[in-house]
Amino acid sequence: MLSKILSCRKLYAAFALVVAAVSSSFASEADLVIPDLASVSFFGNVIDGKTLLVFGFAICLFGLLFGLYHFIGIKKLPVHKSMKDISELIYETCKTYLITQGKFIIILEILLAAIIIVYFGVLQHFENVKVAVIVLCSVIGILGSYTVAWFGMRINTFANSRTSFASLKGKPFPLFAIPLRAGMSIGMLLISIELTIMLVILLFIPRDFAGACFIGFAIGESLGASVLRIAGGIFTKIADIGSDLMKIVFNIKEDDARNPGVIADCTGDNAGDSVGPTADGFETYGVTGVALITFVVLAVKDPVLQVKLLVWIFVMRLIMLIASSVSYAINSAIAKIKYAKAAKMNFEAPLTSLVWITSIVSVGLTFLVSHFVIGDLGDGSLWWKLSAIISCGTIAGAVIPEIVKIFTSVKSAFVQNVVTSSKHGGASLNILAGLTAGNFSAYWMGLAIIALMTGAYLISNLGLGAIMIAPAVFSFGLVAFGFLGMGPVTIAVDSYGPVTDNAQSVYELSLIEDIKGINKEIEKDYGFKPAFNKSKLLLEENDGAGNTFKATAKPVLIGTAVVGSTTMIFSIIVLLTQGLTQGLEKLSLLHAPFLLGLIAGGAVIYWFTGASNHAVTSGAYKAVEFIKKNIKLGGKAKKASTKDSKAVVEICTKYAQKGMINLFLVIFFTTLAFAFIEPYFFIGYLISIALFGLFQAIFMANAGGAWDNAKKYVEVDLHQKGTELHKATVVGDTVGDPFKDTSSVAMNPIIKFTTLFGLLALELALVLAAKGNLIYILSATSFVIAVVFVVKSFTDLRNRDEEKVAKKK
Repeated sequence: MLSKILSCRKLYAAFALVVAAVSSSFASEADLVIPDLASVSFFGNVIDGKTLLVFGFAICLFGLLFGLYHFIGIKKLPVHKSMKDISELIYETCKTYLITQGKFIIILEILLAAIIIVYFGVLQHFENVKVAVIVLCSVIGILGSYTVAWFGMRINTFANSRTSFASLKGKPFPLFAIPLRAGMSIGMLLISIELTIMLVILLFIPRDFAGACFIGFAIGESLGASVLRIAGGIFTKIADIGSDLMKIVFNIKEDDARNPGVIADCTGDNAGDSVGPTADGFETYGVTGVALITFVVLAVKDPVLQVKLLVWIFVMRLIMLIASSVSYAINSAIAKIKYAKAAKMNFEAPLTSLVWITSIVSVGLTFLVSHFVIGDLGDGSLWWKLSAIISCGTIAGAVIPEIVKIFTSVKSAFVQNVVTSSKHGGASLNILAGLTAGNFSAYWMGLAIIALMTGAYLISNLGLGAIMIAPAVFSFGLVAFGFLGMGPVTIAVDSYGPVTDNAQSVYELSLIEDIKGINKEIEKDYGFKPAFNKSKLLLEENDGAGNTFKATAKPVLIGTAVVGSTTMIFSIIVLLTQGLTQGLEKLSLLHAPFLLGLIAGGAVIYWFTGASNHAVTSGAYKAVEFIKKNIKLGGKAKKASTKDSKAVVEICTKYAQKGMINLFLVIFFTTLAFAFIEPYFFIGYLISIALFGLFQAIFMANAGGAWDNAKKYVEVDLHQKGTELHKATVVGDTVGDPFKDTSSVAMNPIIKFTTLFGLLALELALVLAAKGNLIYILSATSFVIAVVFVVKSFTDLRNRDEEKVAKKK
């Protein structure tokens, strides 16, 4: 903890050095003035904009109650004590991990609060009360990310044991219904909390500094999500690799209870695949909304039009809650009719239908509600044009998962190619075939995103230019907004995976089959005869579906981050060019700093990939070392000791914390350094990390998904566990683990945090430019600090060869 505090003190000292030199202020995003929502009426002067949005709290309350109702419902589902005890142990280790991360987040929030006080209080000359409210908004942003992450972890640790127990009936439908129900609970509650907070800021904070509060809130939630996403991604894959490699080393079964790494693996499933994505989703919806608010206020000059667009945007966000809940009800009814009594089912089919039903319902409601809310906007035709642009994103939310499944689904051609390559080429060809799947997926995903954004761009040329500057940028922001139009459902299918993965582990760890008289006990207490053999097969099949849909959600979130970041970058460009009136020639490859910034962004993305992978590799080495020394396979021991299991969790936590600190501080100081070099260099850098990050993340996520499901196919469909083919696919899966669940997913919050923090950093740079060479000294200092942490991101975590160290001694 002392080293964390010292590192944070260095961070604050550097920033304090920057702001100490600044004595004047200027207009910026911090001065965004929200228009008077009550000044414009809707529905034929029946209700004003502010009153209309107040009714939105009722929809938010519905979403909160929906989430809590299903939370309680899942908790009350039947579960055997042996399985419940395991899920509670997983929860306790998750809780310890999340508290550890919370302590570090508190330190960062103190630093962030200090930065806000100096920036808004000293530079912008805000009153103390206003500064305090902005700080409070940043705290609420962090608490929001942290709270929904905790909620997701808790409900998933209820759902995993209930799913596992439900499998004993030998029917597949409950194994589908319980994880999806848990995911919908998370998704509805997450979006409802997000919207409630943003509505409070919009409606009840004075208009002259509500814009600054939105920025504080967005940076806060981005900060919290970045920490939880990065650390969670490192933790989960250290544990996963450490546990999986034991299957090769000792030729033991999946989730063998004697393996001390299995509990850590289950904890990691929640830390990386539940806590991280939930916090990330919360941040994604908030930051995208703030980006659109910023754009409307900056790019639309008519206050009446500003009000209409802002009210419309929030109404659309509220509609997503209704669309998702209705679609979930429709899909659940259809699935129950088709599969409730079925002996076998394709678990992916009802998940796919849920995504498409939600997409269709969302698009329909978008056009219907837009017609009534902004039917008189502009020349009277803009309502359907704006609806069509949003629908491009909503359709993308359904199309992109279908494209992802081509490369990651268990029986897809690319996954089959990985399996076939492994049969005679072993792990080497397995890895090469997985890389092939990832590279091909990046190409086709890129074309899909281009097609959808091109459609939005063409529609934006049909009259949007009459009411705003840069309508194409607004259209891209709306595409990102449309990506999130199925918000709760996107979160639900992403959360499905960690529950199905944990359910399989809970079954094995419970040792329920070995409990004396268990058949009679279950029949007496729960009214059915357990089907143990079929139960295990169903759990494995469902885990494959979970893997596929975890993979489908990743590109949606990273795509949203990249497309949405263009809107935030536009805000910076407006600042630099005085409203697009001067300096536009510098946004060109002919301006050398801009080109150099593009190159710098690529360099940082590739370092980030390597450093996050290295953190996993180093931690997994230590975990494997410990497990090999302490696993007890002989004698009467049927399960690992709680002490050994917790020791593996401690190893994972230690390396996750170390890796996350280095990664975060490099991003922080690099942002400062590059913002101070030259404004257009920094613009090039922001564009570059978004584009490089997009394709790197897609490639890594889908390659990892292909490796994972190739292993699952060998285990479930070919029944070849323990064979050389299985060992080859396990090796491929361990390579894919940090690809899909560490490096790729962490780029989403990093891109958004860099862009948000870059707003403040660049404004400081513009003031410091008048101070002579000081800005270059500060830039060089920040860069040197960043490079130091880049070096430390390797050396601090490097594992030493014990034999060589012993010889030197």
